[in-house]
Amino acid sequence: MDVLRSSQTSFQEYLLQGSILEAHRELLLHRLHGLCDMVDNVPEKYLDHEMVYCLRGPTAIQSVILNVRHALDHLENPWHVRYLGPVEDRSRLTLMRGCVDVGVSENIQQFLHDMGFVLDYEYVVKGYIFKKGRLKVTVSKLSKVLNPGNLEHLEPMTASFLVELSAVAPSYQEQVQEDMKNFAEQLKPLVNLEKVDFRRPQQGN
Repeated sequence: MDVLRSSQTSFQEYLLQGSILEAHRELLLHRLHGLCDMVDNVPEKYLDHEMVYCLRGPTAIQSVILNVRHALDHLENPWHVRYLGPVEDRSRLTLMRGCVDVGVSENIQQFLHDMGFVLDYEYVVKGYIFKKGRLKVTVSKLSKVLNPGNLEHLEPMTASFLVELSAVAPSYQEQVQEDMKNFAEQLKPLVNLEKVDFRRPQQGN
């Protein structure tokens, strides 16, 4: 079965996240336009379909989660499978976790099904990409897929736009984290980018 199309690359992902209301989106886009490296003086737009697959383990911690993504506006592009590891060293300036991204062919869904993975949920993400050196900023709107596999019926997950500042680099790159924090400061008070660990167990009262 022809699944892999590119070599596997493993690095650390450094991440800060925040959100902004629709009313302030244009102000943020204008700010990013001035701060980032622009090609043809316009931000890059993207429209992706993302599916989250899970291989259940004896406990939630032992389960394996993979994100499968493909571009809806560039169907000729290869699909991608991404694995994100647990958060490492919470004392760092940014969220830091292992990241493996693999280019794959479109039969990846059948391959994962044969391996025992189950589709957990899926959504469509539409937005803008800005770049500043090795830093990447996305401003996007997430929509839930109401019926599995049917992208005609979507429901916005929130009225806000998700803002993510990220970088992929070798482990423990202190300068990357400093660059990200300095860049995030320039976006205040429009948006506050913070470390958000959605996988961290919530503490009881």
